[in-house]
Amino acid sequence: MGYTYDQVKLSETIAQQIGRRSATSLQWLRQQQEKLLQGGKNNVFGVTFTAIPRFVDKGDAGLAEADADLFSELRNGFTPLHWPLDRLARAWWLLQLPAADEAYYVMQVESLFEAAAVQEQVALYSALPLLAYPEQFKLRAAEGIRTSLGDVFDAVALDNPYPSEYLEEGAWNQLVLKAFFMERPVKRIIGLEKRVNPELGRMLTDYAREREAAGRTVDPQLHQLAARCAGKQ
Repeated sequence: MGYTYDQVKLSETIAQQIGRRSATSLQWLRQQQEKLLQGGKNNVFGVTFTAIPRFVDKGDAGLAEADADLFSELRNGFTPLHWPLDRLARAWWLLQLPAADEAYYVMQVESLFEAAAVQEQVALYSALPLLAYPEQFKLRAAEGIRTSLGDVFDAVALDNPYPSEYLEEGAWNQLVLKAFFMERPVKRIIGLEKRVNPELGRMLTDYAREREAAGRTVDPQLHQLAARCAGKQ
């Protein structure tokens, strides 16, 4: 399948927000969009994605709670509150990639991941729930979980509906466990309550015992979640 939501409407809603924050930024993005539509040469899509921070303001996108709620209505769980404007612009740009040809689309997105610097990775992983053919990016999301970079891990794990919707159980469990290990705000993992499972409970319990044996504190949320997982047996 392609998009699982109204991609055109979300694209225009994001563009409106960018324009309210910075008309010059939106003007440049529209110029790049026109080049892409005209079949621009020299990899317009990839070059533009990389160049966005040079032509788009880097300050806060200025989203209010109402804006975030609107985005979430258009794509369930997508709430880019507190995103910088250039990350929101990169999300918008990803929505401009032609998606009629699945193989071409996936190749283009994967090429961005392969060449991405840290902030580009953050933008890409944050935008996972917006991509067409979402099933094609499960392994890429699982790779993001294994990162040692805190910002990249947060982009995958926190405020992101993609993992709970698409990750296999093993990858999902690793995400939750690593969030506790990295002392991230676990309550910001979307879908946590829906995806409790016995194996996750076992992993969390083993981890808690290791910490306790080493004389280290254990997040109370870990015990609470492990107990809910045990209830699923």
